[in-house]
Amino acid sequence: MKKLFTPGPLTTSAETKQVMLEDYGSRDAYFINLIAEVRSELLKIAELEKEKYSVVLMQGAGTFGLESLVSSVFDKDDYLLILINGAYGRRFQRMAEIHGVKHLVCEFPENEEITAEKIAHLMYQHSFTHCTIVHCETTTGIINDIESVGELCEQEDIFFLVDAMSSFGAVPINFNECAISALVSSSNKCIEGVPGFSFTIISNVLLQYAKGKSKTLSLDLYDQWKGLEKDGQFRFTPPVHAIVAFRKALELLKNEGGIKARSKRYQQNNQILIDGMSKLGFELYLNPEYQGYIISSFVYPNQFWFDFKVFYNKLNERGFVIYPGKLSDADCFRIGNIGQIFPEDVKALLAAIETVTNEMKEF
Repeated sequence: MKKLFTPGPLTTSAETKQVMLEDYGSRDAYFINLIAEVRSELLKIAELEKEKYSVVLMQGAGTFGLESLVSSVFDKDDYLLILINGAYGRRFQRMAEIHGVKHLVCEFPENEEITAEKIAHLMYQHSFTHCTIVHCETTTGIINDIESVGELCEQEDIFFLVDAMSSFGAVPINFNECAISALVSSSNKCIEGVPGFSFTIISNVLLQYAKGKSKTLSLDLYDQWKGLEKDGQFRFTPPVHAIVAFRKALELLKNEGGIKARSKRYQQNNQILIDGMSKLGFELYLNPEYQGYIISSFVYPNQFWFDFKVFYNKLNERGFVIYPGKLSDADCFRIGNIGQIFPEDVKALLAAIETVTNEMKEF
């Protein structure tokens, strides 16, 4: 769920209060220090040491960070296992195809959790060098078992790549227990910054392996890291304002109590949402045991009065934005629980949904 705020009427310059906003040049000493702080703070959040892991910031949306990884850490003889149970896993597959990465796809139903037990036979039958998985597959909201899959990858000496776009910062992740070689997330998800860049937390072993392997210039993960290490600067124009906002978001995360506290708030949001939607007659797509607390998918009511476009627009008019579904086998819509959203916001959404559904039934 996202709240949508409508701006008020335009005013003349005489009526407008002055607001001073600071801007920084991409080569300013202050901004360069701020980049270093962000990279250092992300390692602290992940409970990692610089001797073993590095943080690489990359301009663009989260998908840019994923493609940076895909285009940078594979040699021509490497073999990637792609684990899929939703649209975002298939996006990773498309990147591998475009960049000519040798790979094997193992696809599961969208309502089924991926675990090591379900893929062990593949690990023993093939000589994979890398394996990738989406931690929280926001097609449905399912949380995949990265602990068991990572342990299996470690046993087989396989680099383990995790898309944690919508989980890092709110779902506790133990890098050592999961044997994560690289994790990609973005500025505008659970850290609650604004869009503009992604970040990869990568083991120094895999980072060095990536040297000279990139198939692109602007998305070269190793060269981006090398530039940041050399003088603290991006190779190309950085998203200054997004990084400044992200530094503030990291401060707010710390003040809230860190990942555990944010996780608790999101879980509370999610429980209120699920309970309220159930009372209104809406059913979850996922089995409750697989349901994560980042985003939830609800099945379209099998009722003559329900039309998603009408439902969406009526909620939008009341200041709420929900997500259309991305499932391949069911008609669903999705509601997120993350961001600057609190229990009272979820309750307000539920009240709006009740009003809207009553209107649609009467029409």
